[in-house]
Amino acid sequence: MKTMKNWLLTGLLFMIVSTAFSQGKITGMITDGVGSLPGANVVIKGSATATSTDFDGKFTLNATTSTGEIVISFLGYENKTVRFSVSGGSTTNLGTIVLTSNSNELSEIVVKSSVVDIAKDRKTPVAVSTIKAAEIQEKLGTQEFPEILRNTPSVYVTKSGGGFGDARINIRGFNQNNIAVMINGMPVNDMENGSVYWSNWAGLSEVASAIQVQRGLGASKLATPSVGGTINIVTKASDRKEGGSFSSGFGNGRNFKIQGSYSTGKLDNGLSASILLSQTMGDGYIQGTQFEGSNYYVALGYATKNNKHDFQLTVTGAPQWHNQRSTTPTIATYQKYGVNGEPNTRYNADAGYLNGEQYNIRKNYYHKPVASVNWDYKINETTKLSTVLYASMGRGAGASAGGGVGGATYNGSVFLNADGSVNYDKIQAWNNGTGQVFFNGANQTRTKIGGVYQNSSSTGRTGQGTTASPYVYNTTSGISQTSSINSHDWFGAVINLNKKLSNTLTLDFGIDARTYTGYHFTVVNDLLGGGEFFDNNIASLKPAGRHITSTYATDVQWNVFDKKDYEKISFNSTGKVKWYGVFTQLEYSKDNLTAFVQGAISEQGFKREDNFVYLPTDPLSSTDYKNILGGNVKAGANYNLDEKNNVYVNAGYYSRQPFFNSVYPNNRSTVNPNLTNEKILGFEAGYGFRTRTFTATVNLYNTTWNDRYLKGNALPSDNNTYTEYVGLNEVHSGFELEASSNLTERLKLNAMFSYGIWEYKGNATVNAYYQVDNTAVPGFSGIPVYMDKVKVGDAAQMTASLGAAYEILTRVTIDANYNFNDKLYAGLSPINFSSPDNKGALELPSYGLVDAGFSYKMLTGKNKDKSVNFRLNVNNLFDKVYIAESRTNIFSDDNVSTTNAALGTYASNNRLYKGLADANQVYFGFGRTWNFTLRYDF
Repeated sequence: MKTMKNWLLTGLLFMIVSTAFSQGKITGMITDGVGSLPGANVVIKGSATATSTDFDGKFTLNATTSTGEIVISFLGYENKTVRFSVSGGSTTNLGTIVLTSNSNELSEIVVKSSVVDIAKDRKTPVAVSTIKAAEIQEKLGTQEFPEILRNTPSVYVTKSGGGFGDARINIRGFNQNNIAVMINGMPVNDMENGSVYWSNWAGLSEVASAIQVQRGLGASKLATPSVGGTINIVTKASDRKEGGSFSSGFGNGRNFKIQGSYSTGKLDNGLSASILLSQTMGDGYIQGTQFEGSNYYVALGYATKNNKHDFQLTVTGAPQWHNQRSTTPTIATYQKYGVNGEPNTRYNADAGYLNGEQYNIRKNYYHKPVASVNWDYKINETTKLSTVLYASMGRGAGASAGGGVGGATYNGSVFLNADGSVNYDKIQAWNNGTGQVFFNGANQTRTKIGGVYQNSSSTGRTGQGTTASPYVYNTTSGISQTSSINSHDWFGAVINLNKKLSNTLTLDFGIDARTYTGYHFTVVNDLLGGGEFFDNNIASLKPAGRHITSTYATDVQWNVFDKKDYEKISFNSTGKVKWYGVFTQLEYSKDNLTAFVQGAISEQGFKREDNFVYLPTDPLSSTDYKNILGGNVKAGANYNLDEKNNVYVNAGYYSRQPFFNSVYPNNRSTVNPNLTNEKILGFEAGYGFRTRTFTATVNLYNTTWNDRYLKGNALPSDNNTYTEYVGLNEVHSGFELEASSNLTERLKLNAMFSYGIWEYKGNATVNAYYQVDNTAVPGFSGIPVYMDKVKVGDAAQMTASLGAAYEILTRVTIDANYNFNDKLYAGLSPINFSSPDNKGALELPSYGLVDAGFSYKMLTGKNKDKSVNFRLNVNNLFDKVYIAESRTNIFSDDNVSTTNAALGTYASNNRLYKGLADANQVYFGFGRTWNFTLRYDF
């Protein structure tokens, strides 16, 4: 018996020792081939042993057997099974394990709604690039929101004047008025002109789960204004993982930002909530561009226990004000206020001082909150209804200067200090009657009108004036700060029914309805020492006019429901747009083939109301709706050749309604007689390659844009006119390459190259009209402009980038990126091409920029599930001086005088900068900037 016990004890001890020695550790890192996947589940098959990946996508498991399989799962990706073998007490590193997307590349969300048209990897046949939240959060820093996209193919981004949120983006040579911007399936391009003002959306970088750029006609089922591409911004859902963050950052220009967020996660009762608040402020990089902005984001959700219904309420807004650089100086002006002939790239011709403090008469202030309700209803296993109702009430304006003094505007030479800053004290002194030295070197005193110093929109200049007979000036006018209010009320709904007809066919059908009212008028902000403002623009009050003393501060209006009663000047009109559309899509998906065909049709109605220009009895004071039909049809197919290779093609045709100012040109209520839809025809083909460590895509495209509407400048002989171009056509063709590679577990590379041929096709004609009533100018109808083969300007036609990130120590990473831009042409006006032997488009110097960063992530908490993150960004590391855009098209061999050729050319007068005539009006890009962020994630 005793012997039996000894054998049992010995056997049991042997089993325990054997088991202990068979235990070991399994490690590895989970990625999608582009970036790490934090929070992925890793479990040993057939056991309860499991863990999840950390912030870097890494995991460690204690194995209880010497061999077996681990199963990795992550929302939105195919499960993957990997075999392992581990010796007793040792550690086996499985290396980098790549998961394959089964829906889309957005790792932080699951897009429940079929309203949100997200392109799916190796399935949706469009050219697409996706920027995830981690990269946005890490690298954006103090850059503008669109700048995070600059290293994607065929994208060109500039800061324009350099004010907070004043950046602009081009895709495939098309400006952002012709790029559809969507937030959670909601279109946000202005319904009157297609504009997107990024200052109104400055907070999106903080609440976005991802940004997806679909180049070309895109995957959206809606009849969007997409010509160059679509930017899909998907925000964080209320039911995202429980936790939050707190961050603080600062940078040059006294930039400071603080942010906090928290999400409850999905509670047992189906409720969820997420909130984010932030505040930012600074002096700006450009002189006199101080700014302050806030951001709020609130998301509330509810899902039923059976998951048949899911509701999401989202409200977000970014109230802000920022001073601007609206005047585009010449290169010579930058050099004048620089040192030793080098340009002062920060110079701002709008900034100066008033009463001892910095002051800028040009200011933007706006608050544009957006609220949406998303309802996703799973009717049955094959039918799903997705609905989004949204509303936006924008309130705000852009402040500028009204009037002038003796013909000089606020930043005319007579008001500039020696350093080029505006002497606003001198303007205020003149306005209040203090004598000033002006044009003839003598002290001049302002003349009162009706016993007061009266400001108005008059610049104080009369007569046309020539060298022999100079302009006649008066001494009664003054300068005021005025604001052009551009507020709106916007309501819309998108409803989509998704029906799975069979295992291979899925049908979508939906409705897109929108209504928009835009309020446009001008108010007085500051008389700057004057006694009153005289306005004589209301037809029913002429000729007596009005004497106005009411002024309105340039403050952000937080309460957007308050429709303030302003005393308006200069103009007052209301634009109304109605949009009704239907759309459908049929998708076929079986094995390796996915194909779709989709179509949309919409009717837009445009109505204009104006009680300033027109008498109340005039029918034009309130027009009928001008209804215009438009739509699109698109088709495409993707075929996965094998696990690594796929190819796709797509084609589409748009008949796009013109914008509001094309229907009613020149702020008048007569319908444009040359009204026609713009026609866009696009073709695209692509190839994708994906392995465990390398991904690449190649795209070829051709887009034809016909009957483009463009309003031009006044005729040189008469400032009371404007011009309009008819039959203006463009062709944009190109090649795109995008690639990324995890060379090792620590080293990642990314690269991009794009080359475009963007040209005008054929010649166009120009008509001239009188501004007062839109009637034709005799003799100026059908005048040819010679545009054929002229390069499209305002965006680099060749771009490339190369970036690398290296983890030098655990969670200590350095990264750098080089971005190169070439074939960049000046912004063009067709009036430059009135002669068949014109010189074409002015090419600007190419340039390359290096950005660099340093990151350190310190894991904290009992389970190491929290982190403290340090991030340093340095943009334009080598302080490269470069021209980002030009508003003019002046060549080095052009004469410096249009009336006296004997004065020679810009080249012969040594008036060149990097080969460019110094009379060109340009914006230089920013020099070296930096920012540092400390963030705690919990």
